[in-house]
Amino acid sequence: MSLWQLRLSMLGTLAIIISLSTLFFTAVLLFVFQTFDLLLLGIFVIGFNIIQWLIAPYLIDAMYRAREVTPSEKPQLHAMVERLSQKSGLKMPRVMVAKIPIPNAFAYGSPITGSRVAVTSELLNTLEDEEVEAVIGHELGHLKHRDVQVMMFVSILPAIFYFIGYSMIWSSSFRRRDEGGSGAAAIGMVSMLMYFILTMFTLYLSRLREYFADRHSASIVEDGPRKLSEGLAKIVDYTHKMKHSRKNNVGTVGSFKALFISDPDRVEADSAAISGAVGSRTDQRLVENVLTKEVTALDRLAELFSTHPNIVKRLRALQNLT
Repeated sequence: MSLWQLRLSMLGTLAIIISLSTLFFTAVLLFVFQTFDLLLLGIFVIGFNIIQWLIAPYLIDAMYRAREVTPSEKPQLHAMVERLSQKSGLKMPRVMVAKIPIPNAFAYGSPITGSRVAVTSELLNTLEDEEVEAVIGHELGHLKHRDVQVMMFVSILPAIFYFIGYSMIWSSSFRRRDEGGSGAAAIGMVSMLMYFILTMFTLYLSRLREYFADRHSASIVEDGPRKLSEGLAKIVDYTHKMKHSRKNNVGTVGSFKALFISDPDRVEADSAAISGAVGSRTDQRLVENVLTKEVTALDRLAELFSTHPNIVKRLRALQNLT
């Protein structure tokens, strides 16, 4: 997929999410209040989103045991982030290290906390320095494209529809038909359908933005496509191994998985693509093995429900940037 196709798909998906949400919220307000109140609609949607955005960094820090590290603690990591931030035209974000048992990285922040880039301690232990550099380039791409703000906004909309649907269906069970019970039940079921549809569009938008962040890393890191490809393949491989050896710990890290550079919940599917390369002599051989795999119909179906692209498709897209 070319750059203009990615941009067109992203803008089109955003337009669909916003349009469907606005139309349905309007219909709900007309049914409940017998009037159209644009101000109420805006306050309800925007206010909910802003509150979540402001407090999310605190939740993430607590959940993933992320703490800021100083230049004296991690001089090489700080130097990487500072150099790549300058190349990206970004203000230096706060550098965080998360104590979770998988190799991964994520970018997040809010107006209260500022921007943050976090790597897990396991990532620093697993990847080579050049691969860590490419991963950081990817995360800075998310900050450059304001993905944190965009995904926070679109992710809250399906949740609101779920809340409306659940509330309407629940309340309809206590109303007689002549009291609007059937109408409330209909709105509830349609809300649940809208929740599913918007969730699918939100997941698609998330996958598109991963491609954009990959492109950004390739543009600011020397030999970026190779370094990021190797890093991603190794992350999937090591996460798969850890998921079997540390089931109790690894299974608890997926709450904010859309932030990660690689989805830990896809590790079983993605690891199948690199299983034949386990024990390869070089990291590049690991990547080459992935590129020979065929993306099956089952793989494409599984990808629809993922925040991240299929690993084979993702590495092929990176190869096209070389």
